[in-house]
Formats: sequence, C-alpha cells, structure tokens
Amino acid sequence: MKKSTVNQIKERFDNDVERFSSLEIGQTSTVDAVLAMNLITQAAALVTPNASHVLDVGCGAGNYSLKLLQRLPNLDVTLVDLSKPMLDRANERIRNVSNGKINAIQGDIRLVDLDEDQFDIVLAAAVLHHLRGEEEWESVFRKIFRSLRSGGSFWIFDLVEDTLPPVQKMMWERYGEYLVEFKDEKYRDLIQGYIIQEDTPRSLLFQVDLMRKVGFIDPSILHKNICYAAFGAVKP
Repeated sequence: MKKSTVNQIKERFDNDVERFSSLEIGQTSTVDAVLAMNLITQAAALVTPNASHVLDVGCGAGNYSLKLLQRLPNLDVTLVDLSKPMLDRANERIRNVSNGKINAIQGDIRLVDLDEDQFDIVLAAAVLHHLRGEEEWESVFRKIFRSLRSGGSFWIFDLVEDTLPPVQKMMWERYGEYLVEFKDEKYRDLIQGYIIQEDTPRSLLFQVDLMRKVGFIDPSILHKNICYAAFGAVKP
C-alpha cells in the first residue's frame, strides 16, 4: 500500500488538535498514554536533572513538554511539528506555565536543522512511526544524538510492531479491542485505518539497537503494553 504523504499527514493533524490537548487523558488513541507520559518525563528529569533545554519532536499540543515542565520548571523548549495549529496550541499552553524561552519550528524532523550539543533532553512521543525506510530511521536517530549534549537523554513513546507475524496479529487484535472498549468499533476502524495508511513502525528492539548503533548507552525500557512502548537512552 502507498502510504500517506507528509502533506496528507500534516493536514490531518491540523484538524485534530483537540484530541492531543489533554494532560488528564493524553493522546486518547494510544495505550497507557498518561502512564507513559508520566514515566518518560519522570525518567528524563531523574536522568538529566540539570537540564536547561528540551527538544520536543512531533510535539503536538505540547503535553510532554508541559508534563516535563512540572518536574523541571522554566526549561527552554524547542518544539518541532508539521502542524502549525498544533504548534500554536503547544506554544500557548507552555507560555501559560513557564518563563523559559520557546522556539517553535514548523517542519519535518527529517529536514529540520539542529545544532550540535544544543539540548539536554529530547522527547519524541507518537511521531517516529512516520519514518519510512531504515536509512531515514538511522539518519533521524543520528541527528538527535548529535543535537544532545554529553549526558543528555533521548526518550520515546510510540507505536511499535512485533517481528513475529503471529504475535503482531495478536497485538493488532488486542489493540482493536482496546479501541472498541475505549469508544466503539467505528473509532477502532478510524484509528487502525490511520495507522495502516500513514505509519511504518519498527520494533522496540530495532529502535533500542539503533540507539546503541548511533552512540547512545544505557537504554532503558520503561513500559510496554500491547503495541506501545516507552523507552530511552543516554548520550555519553
């Protein structure tokens, strides 16, 4: 199947801001959204307690940055997202709670230029599954590694696939059951349809191995449930 273009993905998110704008329920289509948000931001704050600058890749409406700011107040925040309405909402919400500098960049992380040794923490929640071939994955992971200062940390919460087809089928069915229980069958078909059309996730182990390949150390798996996982690693 031919996957959605970047512009098609951007247009969908331009019109879906409200679904990504709640700290109380997180991104409603993901499994354990609030738990993962709390685990990742707590781990980031503990591992990188003296952080001054965070990069939020695919920031959406800013939930992860907002949650991190509860633990590390007044960080400088760089936001990257395809969608201007998402960036505008994130910018507004963060300005209401922080005195740190905010830099909002509308763009694709594959194309955005990042300075070396610029950030202390990088967050990437429900965004990297839009990467396509393995060269793109490695290029983005290397870019993020270079952008972090020594001792900085990189944290991901995302859709992951399983390398064993029968297990992947089982996880897909269980995820469908979760979506039906959360709302209904129409919602399940909508969300899983988006995934089929837009996403090319990789396995958790692929991403952990890629972290190591580009130079990260001490990968840590915080949580995995069905086809979503939270994990991170450190730049030495």
